[in-house]
Amino acid sequence: MSKNLDIKLVVNGTTYERAVEPRLLLSDFLRHTLGLTGTHVGCEHGVCGACTIMVDGDSIRACLMLAVQADGCVVETVEGLGTVDQLNPLQQAFHSCHGLQCGFCTPGMLMTCTDMLKKYPLESDAEIRDGLSGNLCRCTGYVHIVDAVKMVKRGATVATETAASHPQSHPQQIAKEISP
Repeated sequence: MSKNLDIKLVVNGTTYERAVEPRLLLSDFLRHTLGLTGTHVGCEHGVCGACTIMVDGDSIRACLMLAVQADGCVVETVEGLGTVDQLNPLQQAFHSCHGLQCGFCTPGMLMTCTDMLKKYPLESDAEIRDGLSGNLCRCTGYVHIVDAVKMVKRGATVATETAASHPQSHPQQIAKEISP
């Protein structure tokens, strides 16, 4: 039996110190030890992208990294992007553009897009699609995800963009329609 190793890392702004088995995957550490279940595990081979997180500012596959390798690192998961009551702009754009369906790949997509938006100009749909090529999604066809990334890239506010393209979904319009 292997001896547990002590690790210390920052996850979504909180410092954690734990003793872990040397063979524990970072994805399992996040899900089972810290209870951050937004990091989904799909293929366990780094192919599907469902477990994408950020480590020291770079997107990585949590299923391909051991928890002990994250010792001393800063880790960001989908739970660190926003909350149900306070979505970040990318999460708002995914919602507004219908960039998710079953939701299984969504956390990994959000983390990949977060990384892309920080690092690359993303001047065309082709560049966005190329950046997303490491994330598999069987539901969306990527069209709405690309739209969401473009919305954030343009800096458009979701409320303004939604109201302009879908006036019936603007909150004030909905309120008028349901008021007696």
